[in-house]
Amino acid sequence: MVSNEKVLGILPELDRALMPQERDRVLEEMVVRAYRKNEVIYREGDSPTHMFCLVSGKVKIFKDGVGGRTQIVRVINAVECFGYRAAFSDENYVTAAAAFEPSVIAAIPMSLIYQLIRRNSQLACFFVRRLAIALGRSDARTVNLTQKHIRGRLAESILFLKESYGTEKDGATLSICLSREDMANLSNMTTSNAIRTLSVFVRERLIAIEGRRITILDEPALQKISRMG
Repeated sequence: MVSNEKVLGILPELDRALMPQERDRVLEEMVVRAYRKNEVIYREGDSPTHMFCLVSGKVKIFKDGVGGRTQIVRVINAVECFGYRAAFSDENYVTAAAAFEPSVIAAIPMSLIYQLIRRNSQLACFFVRRLAIALGRSDARTVNLTQKHIRGRLAESILFLKESYGTEKDGATLSICLSREDMANLSNMTTSNAIRTLSVFVRERLIAIEGRRITILDEPALQKISRMG
């Protein structure tokens, strides 16, 4: 298991915002644990008691919608903090979080975070900045998912996954493997529509698919489809 000291070392922006004595308290109260693939980290309606930091692996933030459909709201990159917005707004979680794959996650009590930001303006600015960035991304994604057609949404999701998680050594194969259902949930469409559109992209030689692995063959064309919507 990764040590608490190493966790803070790979979260440099957070680490730099802490005073030495504050850093010691965070190290003392931080809990690091491993999550299995698809294991739930928190559920919609839960009371937020901790801020989570993804040390390694991949996490999805999602919400169950009408008719039992699930919408993936965003994905969390390694060394990114999440799960604290609801605490700051004094409400229960309006989304849920689960591991896409085996992941290591650190949890810091929000009670400690509250104590620290009351005395540390630099730490408060860290959270303001992270929330502002998340809001901007959320606004852009909301527009894209509601205004683009199916092809545009799916093309955007493929490019989004490349930007978020990168590729294998070949520079083209996405380093994250998603089920067709997850791709549909990420793109705000039904699973059947996702399957059909992925098949069209394969026929058009925009991508290649082997199992759950997607390889981008023509990124400029995908970018054009995404832009055109």
